[in-house]
Amino acid sequence: MKGVIALLLAALCFEGLNAECPDPATLKDDYGSKLCAQMFEHSSYYYDESCTGNFLYVYPDEDTPIMSWAWNNRISSLVVGRGCSLTVWSKSKKQGYKKKFSAGIVYQLKEVQKGLFGDWNDSISGYYCTC
Repeated sequence: MKGVIALLLAALCFEGLNAECPDPATLKDDYGSKLCAQMFEHSSYYYDESCTGNFLYVYPDEDTPIMSWAWNNRISSLVVGRGCSLTVWSKSKKQGYKKKFSAGIVYQLKEVQKGLFGDWNDSISGYYCTC
């Protein structure tokens, strides 16, 4: 019984290590290519679990004025690579509200104000990223 509990605790510790957001200074895809940004859906209430679940790689100079239906209005947290900036729009074709993010981690887009009463959680419909 003690062995099973220890195994479960070890698994939880390793899962926690995988949940950390990537480091903006070394942001790369699975093949080692430099990323401009990485965006995540469904950020957690807990900051250290914000970069879990599905994610979208954004490469340098990537310009996406219309996001696919699978990602439109689903981004809840993001990481922008060192020396890069990510500009996002609240509506397709670079319309609506606009916000520029510089290098760093945004654990919860619901904490970033959009307009007078809104926030950026699940509100990104287009983006442009430069490094």
